[in-house]
Amino acid sequence: MLTRRQIRMLVHRHGREIIAHENMMIERRCYQHGAVTTFAHSIRVACLAVWMADRLRLWRRVDLRSLIRAALLHDYFLYDWHDWDNGEHRLHGFTHGRAALENAMRDFDDLNHVERDSIARHMFPLTPLPPRYIEGYLVTMADKVSATRETLSPDRFSKQPKALGRGVAVRRPALPSAAARNRRG
Repeated sequence: MLTRRQIRMLVHRHGREIIAHENMMIERRCYQHGAVTTFAHSIRVACLAVWMADRLRLWRRVDLRSLIRAALLHDYFLYDWHDWDNGEHRLHGFTHGRAALENAMRDFDDLNHVERDSIARHMFPLTPLPPRYIEGYLVTMADKVSATRETLSPDRFSKQPKALGRGVAVRRPALPSAAARNRRG
């Protein structure tokens, strides 16, 4: 069985081109679930998908390179879906697989059919069609597990404020203390 270190090394070896791509800087700035960026989420999904394939002994049935690349690109939609946009992304859960696939095909012209299918269908059952390949099911399961852990984590409240322009950070309004609430009546 693979160790965590071995899994991380495999993800970096097979995903090097994707991880180093300039548009991954966008993923590093956008939050996905709670305090986790889309980039960190994608790395977690890739590592977890490899771990699942290893623990389920699927190596004879899984294309490791396709699994890792699909996992890294499954949320390659390149926008922060939490930002207000006049409702353009209100159906994000249903549509972002297609947006991620379009961006991935534009930036990585060597995507194979397993990678394309896994990216487009990773939101099953929100998307009507399930993945066609085992790699897609592994990405889908790893995404659900990772998203649930990230969403329910107590760390979700420690998100760093985004910078506005030249290093000016957005400050969240402080909640009134219990004493201040009691004084108000």
